[in-house]
Amino acid sequence: MDKRYFLQISAALVGTAFFLRYINRSSETMATSKTEFEITKPEEEWNKTLTPEQFYVLRKHGTERAHTSPLDKQYTQGTYLCAGCELPLFTSETKFNSGTGWPSFFNPIEGAIATTVDRTLFMTRTEVHCSRCGGHLGHVFNDGPAPTGKRYCMNGVALKFIPA
Repeated sequence: MDKRYFLQISAALVGTAFFLRYINRSSETMATSKTEFEITKPEEEWNKTLTPEQFYVLRKHGTERAHTSPLDKQYTQGTYLCAGCELPLFTSETKFNSGTGWPSFFNPIEGAIATTVDRTLFMTRTEVHCSRCGGHLGHVFNDGPAPTGKRYCMNGVALKFIPA
């Protein structure tokens, strides 16, 4: 084996090992994360109780298209619940217009969410889940308004709005 061939193979192996963590879905738990949830159902049961769009987002970690949710421009007083289990997640007092096309909040209701590390699409993000059923809600970023500096960018299809 010549030196050039050895270096090429070594570079390919190192590159593959590096990118596998981004290609394969990885859910490393964080401090606020949970691995067991109060509400668990078989996939077939979730499929019966959720719309196809809700199932795709909540159970398959999908993302709805930006600017498609009517909840993005909803500013009536009320509470946003998990569409999977109806756990209250956010209040209208913490909602703001982020301009991203998804409903955004700067603070969840205490104890309502859990998070994991999402290493898909060649980036590392903090994924947000319902703390009761584990449904995928969206992601949280550090570019939100005061007082928290957080932007909880949620899929509208994963939420249910109840006016006050």
